Amino acid sequence: MQEHEVDVWTTRLFNDYLAAPLTSFLTAIGHPPANPAHPWENWITMEILVVAIIVVVFAILKSQISVDKPGKLQLTFEAIYNFVQGQAHEGIEHGYGKFTAFFGTLFIFILFMNLIGIIPGFESPTMTAAVPCGLAVCVFLYYNYMGMKEHGLGKYLAHFAGPMPALAPLMIPIELISHLARPLSLTVRLYGNMFAGEQVTLAFLGLTYLILPSAFMGLHVFVGVLQAFIFMVLAIVYVGAAVGHEH
Repeated sequence: MQEHEVDVWTTRLFNDYLAAPLTSFLTAIGHPPANPAHPWENWITMEILVVAIIVVVFAILKSQISVDKPGKLQLTFEAIYNFVQGQAHEGIEHGYGKFTAFFGTLFIFILFMNLIGIIPGFESPTMTAAVPCGLAVCVFLYYNYMGMKEHGLGKYLAHFAGPMPALAPLMIPIELISHLARPLSLTVRLYGNMFAGEQVTLAFLGLTYLILPSAFMGLHVFVGVLQAFIFMVLAIVYVGAAVGHEH
């Protein structure tokens, strides 16, 4: 594994051959890079690599789909789909099916980003705060949009005032703070756990070469899977609260 400050090989490759296009784009939008010859960062190139890996995996999966003789890859992703769908059903109940694709995409994308860091020469994009923050903002926008779509703008916004009009001056600030804190909570939880796990693994890699690093890399895998699951479950909870109907 590489230190967080050191460029991984994908970043060096992008900076060698694609520095000019990114520098031109960032300059055009008013954010020129500090080093025009080195605009690419590890978290960007690793995210691109993860997306490419997922596309390849699903292309292979699509070519091997069989009703009669499903392979191991198909059975694995069927299990993931059933798991995500079950979690969505528990958290949302009515109409959960239309949200399953979003939750599944979140889970798989975060899982791949978390686990790629255990491969020597790679780095988990989620140990950079910008990546969890971007995912958290996506969840925030998604559940609010779905809530407005389900209830209508007026009725959705009315729930911020609480059940009693007299409590509205108190409830509205509380609800706004609660909702605005959710992206921060999602960001800090995922970033903090992945960064800490990476640093612990790197520390023990520097002390010994086989047994202890293997144990902590196993812990890193566990944390990566757990954090992808927690992020997805919290997204389900937020969507469920936004689209749910009071009985």
